[in-house]
Amino acid sequence: MAGPIVKAQTSDAAAQRYPDVVAVQVRASGSGRFDFDVTVSSSYDTPSRYADAFRVTSTRGAVYGERRLLHDHAGEQPFTRDLHGVTIPAGTRTVVVQARDSRFGYGGKVVQVALPGRH
Repeated sequence: MAGPIVKAQTSDAAAQRYPDVVAVQVRASGSGRFDFDVTVSSSYDTPSRYADAFRVTSTRGAVYGERRLLHDHAGEQPFTRDLHGVTIPAGTRTVVVQARDSRFGYGGKVVQVALPGRH
C-alpha cells in the first residue's frame, strides 16, 4: 500500500542555491525495502548547472539510497523520478529525502516521510 504524499518543509535561505524536494511518495516493496517517487524543483536548471541527484537518509544523516541524475530537466519542472529497492533498517520509521545541486551539493527544501507499515 502506498504511503501518503508528503509536502516539503521550507528552507528559504537555500531557495536559490539548491534544488527543492517538493513531494515524496513511498511504498513498501519487500522485506525491509521501499520504493520512492521523488518530485524535485530546480527552476534554475541548465545544462551547465542542475539538480544531479537525490538521496534517502535517516534523520541523523545515514544514507540509505541515492539516485544520480545525468542531465538537466530545464524543460520539465518540477520533475519526478523513482528510486526502487532502498533497504532501510528495521526500527527506522521516518526518512529524509533531499536533492543535490551539481555545483553546491546537497541543500534546499527536504521532505521527511513516515515509512508505511513502520508505526
